Amino acid sequence: MILAVAWRNIWRNKTRSLVILIAICLGLASGIFYMAFYKGMVVQRINTAIKTEASHIQVHHKEYLNNPDKKFVISNTDSTVQIIRSNEHVKAISSRVIINTMAQSAKTGTGVKITGINPEDEKQVTNLSTKLIEGTYFEEVKRNPIVIGEELANKLNVKLKSKVVVTLQDMQGNLTGAAFKVEGIFRTSNTAFDKASVFVRKSDISRIMQLDNQASHEIAILLDNNENLASTNTSLTEELSTLDVKTWREIMPEVSLVESSFGITMFVFIGIILLALLFGIINTMLMAVLERKKELGMLMAVGLNKTRVFTMILLETVMLSLVGGLFGIALGWLLTFYFGYQGIDLGTWSTAYESMGFDTLVYTQLPFYVSMQIALMVIVTGIIAAIYPATKALKLKPAEAIRIDL
Repeated sequence: MILAVAWRNIWRNKTRSLVILIAICLGLASGIFYMAFYKGMVVQRINTAIKTEASHIQVHHKEYLNNPDKKFVISNTDSTVQIIRSNEHVKAISSRVIINTMAQSAKTGTGVKITGINPEDEKQVTNLSTKLIEGTYFEEVKRNPIVIGEELANKLNVKLKSKVVVTLQDMQGNLTGAAFKVEGIFRTSNTAFDKASVFVRKSDISRIMQLDNQASHEIAILLDNNENLASTNTSLTEELSTLDVKTWREIMPEVSLVESSFGITMFVFIGIILLALLFGIINTMLMAVLERKKELGMLMAVGLNKTRVFTMILLETVMLSLVGGLFGIALGWLLTFYFGYQGIDLGTWSTAYESMGFDTLVYTQLPFYVSMQIALMVIVTGIIAAIYPATKALKLKPAEAIRIDL
């Protein structure tokens, strides 16, 4: 009975109730959409970090990451790869030779990170071969091919089949170099990566450096699922105790920070929205209580106890919050599904986002449990909002309330 009365009371002033319902609905919908947008950006940045830049796990010499010198190599690459491959969660492996040096064109020069790869292995670990905007991926040029980022190509003022001269020190410390022919130009969502990264065949750079073919500076590992990252890392750390095994979170802490900030950002943003709605609901319910002083006084005079009065006010507030909240969550999810399929083009701000490694086409997505958390927060907000108006109603004195001329 009290539930039915509470529901009817909500709609006694339809305009006021609709205004607060629309406010709750739009507030929560915008909050959910923002979180879905932010989550989409985070997931795409993580995918770029894993599939284009770092892979899931990397293995190095114990000293390499602290001091990336060419002498700190994994000397027995094949046997190390065999150990790694025995892990059930390992999907693909690529060994690399890495050197930081200078690259020069006929016009200018700049510092670059040269990564020597086995193209077929690298295709299985990263998606760089799918990022080409011009040329091919180590298929046409037979001697010393090089694949570079678009930003670097523009900086060096080179194009396909242009020559790029690389100057470096060999393993004996002698200054040497070689000319490479541009075979492909790639573009990723990370302009910093594109400006500094070039890729060559591992066999070519090893020959120039006089480095043993069995030696590598880095072994990149792609897993079947990011959920198996921690367990696989622990297992490989034990099996490769003489080497340094690190996950992408340790190698790229800035990306890990973006991932870990999602939960905090969600609660802060939704909390601000609910706080604003809290005062709106309190104001609406307080007006409703004050308008019904005489009615509430009469109900209390004929025997309606204070517990039932409190319950009635509480139910009105919770139902008002819940109806608006459910519509808001539904609208938020409709927007999330739509833009999760269509994507949101951030072309106007592409330069700023790409400089931080974010894609300019964002596909919204949000875990379902977030909606459940938001729904729970809405209910709690409704209960809190009911306390003050209900307390005002309980303070009414029936004898005085029924004499009020409204």
